[in-house]
Amino acid sequence: MATAKTQKKITIRLKKGLAGCTNEQIATVRGLGLRHRMHESTLENTSSVRGMIKKIIHMVDIVSEK
Repeated sequence: MATAKTQKKITIRLKKGLAGCTNEQIATVRGLGLRHRMHESTLENTSSVRGMIKKIIHMVDIVSEK
């Protein structure tokens, strides 16, 4: 039986609008569950999420890590 690991959570906030962004950046923002400026999303702290955040680090704030 698989053991249930408790994943750490990370909360991010979109601090800039999407005007003037490339299609790849917009797709990354949408993939993180962010919709508009000042919107927050809480996700599992995995390497794939970290990579997506790294691509748009200039557009987001990391609010909290739990």
